[in-house]
Amino acid sequence: MKTNFILLCLVSALLLSYAPTAMPLTCDPYQLSSCAGPIFSGSQPSATCCNSLKKEQPCFCQFLSNPNLSPYINSENGRTVAAYCKVSIPSC
Repeated sequence: MKTNFILLCLVSALLLSYAPTAMPLTCDPYQLSSCAGPIFSGSQPSATCCNSLKKEQPCFCQFLSNPNLSPYINSENGRTVAAYCKVSIPSC
């Protein structure tokens, strides 16, 4: 009985050591290229744009700290696109 318990503990420890870890967050502003048209023109964003915004939302603070990107994200059209897609823009 004691041997089975020790064996179970060893197997559990081995399985836990091989547990997958979370993938690192990779922020890629080019993934938002499908939103360029709506941000520049004020047109309705596509489902592709909304999906990209949702996927990249954890990266918004990083994007906002980039002086080349923040004017587009903070623009009236950028905020309208985000609101349409039900994605909030954080205040970082």
